[in-house]
Amino acid sequence: MATPSTRDLIIEKADTLFYERGFEATSFADIAASVGISRGNFYHHFKTKDEILDAVIDRRIENTSAMLDAFAADASTPRDGIIAFIHIVITNRTKIMAFGCPVGTLCAELAKLDHALKPRAAALFTLFGDWLTRQFAALGMADHAGRYALHVLAWSQGVAALAAAFHDETFIRREVDDITAWLDSLPAVLA
Repeated sequence: MATPSTRDLIIEKADTLFYERGFEATSFADIAASVGISRGNFYHHFKTKDEILDAVIDRRIENTSAMLDAFAADASTPRDGIIAFIHIVITNRTKIMAFGCPVGTLCAELAKLDHALKPRAAALFTLFGDWLTRQFAALGMADHAGRYALHVLAWSQGVAALAAAFHDETFIRREVDDITAWLDSLPAVLA
């Protein structure tokens, strides 16, 4: 495997710091120290924090697309793909309980700042919603696919927000079971 470039390391470390500390609370110095480079070397790759944020969002979109493609490829049915999506909160429960959802927290922070890149960050939710819509449509629910997709997305975001607030793994598992039961109660899924 090739060694990541300095630019790639900056983006990776910034992504982690933006998630764990928040975009506003993370400085150039924090990112440079995390990568182990001087600020001068850092500025060679990125001139502004917004440039880094843009690159972090690109990275998240790329990783999210790959994850959703893997869900679809590994699933024997669209229902199985939706279940894989729903289980993200269980798979990532430790980080979610500590820091919230990486997409939700970034979108919320950028909205509070009225940041110019908030629509780009929200594109991650659009990516999730579009993918879920396609899964529901493939289950024969085209008339309600978008609505059901947003329902699953909103439910999972609510679970992530409350998991971060309460640090209750039992709650996470119960809610995932409830979302799954709701999915399986839909007529086209039962057919």
